[in-house]
Amino acid sequence: MRQTLIASVLLTALLFVTPLFLFTAADPKPQSTPTPAPVTQAVSLQDENVTLQVWNGKKTVSMTMADYLKGVVRGEMPASFAEEALKAQAAAERTYIYYQMRGGHKPAHPDADICTDHTCCNAWLSRADAAEKWGDKAEEYEAKITQAVRDTDGQVVLYQGAPILAVFHSSSAGKTANSGDVWTSDLPYLASVKSPEGADQVPNYYSVKTLTAAEFCDTFHAAYPQSDFSGNAERWVQNLRRNRSDRVESVTIGGVSVTGTEVRSVFSLRSACFTVEVSGGSVTFHVTGYGHGVGMSQYGANELAHEGKTWREILSWYYTNTVIDTYSP
Repeated sequence: MRQTLIASVLLTALLFVTPLFLFTAADPKPQSTPTPAPVTQAVSLQDENVTLQVWNGKKTVSMTMADYLKGVVRGEMPASFAEEALKAQAAAERTYIYYQMRGGHKPAHPDADICTDHTCCNAWLSRADAAEKWGDKAEEYEAKITQAVRDTDGQVVLYQGAPILAVFHSSSAGKTANSGDVWTSDLPYLASVKSPEGADQVPNYYSVKTLTAAEFCDTFHAAYPQSDFSGNAERWVQNLRRNRSDRVESVTIGGVSVTGTEVRSVFSLRSACFTVEVSGGSVTFHVTGYGHGVGMSQYGANELAHEGKTWREILSWYYTNTVIDTYSP
């Protein structure tokens, strides 16, 4: 009887436990599907393949276009600006470099394509000097500038297939200037356009410079010896005329007719958009904006970027009748 009972229990176990064991063994724990590794494509960066000969003030050194451009963007535009404005600056700088190279080497650096002197070519700032200037923002700003150069790689502003004279300035007084209002001729891509920056966005957008009557006369007379300030002081400044961009086109000072650009240079004014007041033994200039006013306004570009415009749209805004494309010298 006992053997029969044991056999019955064993048979029951075989009927229920064995299938459960077989089912469990045949149904392993589900495994997550592996995520495919991203496909890395080799990217050919045109700027990395262009080598420039750069005069650094002491000697000529070799530098890739990418490295030179990063230094120029560091030196020419506030790194706190919007990314699209920094990209516009990078592309404008690249265009300016190619434009200069097409014209041949300058007497200041006959063995170099370009230099690091802002009075000759471009302001240029090394990564180390920029980091010291930026402090705890150095890593963030360097990443922004590197990305701006990379995202515009090889892109140049062209007019009839050639790089343009992609000049720029800090800020405009509501409008940029026609090139002919500042220099010798009008260029079709450097026409006056509206620029959106103002006193709320630009430090020292309005500036004032006051000189004593003696300082004013002596400074102007040193530049223009034929000037005459012997008469009534209220008649020292006459016939002030403005051009289409509201900058001073011409003015008569001490009997000598000069351009607004010349006045700006003589008295070291921030721009040629000014008024002049002679009163109480002093002469006061009230000035708006900063720079020659031609081409891209940097603060204007920053405002356009904040309005949602891309770097291409910013460049097309300031450099009229142009296209943006790759360029091979």
